[in-house]
Amino acid sequence: MRLYRHIQEFENALADWERYQSISEGRLFSDRDIRNMVFHAMMISIQSSIDIASDIIADEKLEKPGSYREAFEILGTNGIITEEMVQGLADLAGFRNILVHRYGDLDIEQVYMILQEDLVVLKAYFVAIRTYLQKKK
Repeated sequence: MRLYRHIQEFENALADWERYQSISEGRLFSDRDIRNMVFHAMMISIQSSIDIASDIIADEKLEKPGSYREAFEILGTNGIITEEMVQGLADLAGFRNILVHRYGDLDIEQVYMILQEDLVVLKAYFVAIRTYLQKKK
């Protein structure tokens, strides 16, 4: 059941992320509250994707990952997600670490670029996970 809670949280955070794509770069720079909303949606989206990977790895008794990046690599190696997704998700896992641990070092231009461009990999991951779970039924 934990997996399905993570999927629901992921789906909700993706909807937030998509909504926030309409925020202008200038507003992201100038409005701290908006920035915090965007950062939170990004962090929850990425963390939920990691949690989903961890749940699947545990449920399938796959190799234990040594890092968040490795969790996606394991899903790729086992054919659950594509190799293209692995790279994009691994990059987002690295970005999540900056959001959580080095938020003072965030480059707002880079955040804006990720906000605009990287939702596509998370949406593809969502579809891949749904497909994987339906095949398991």
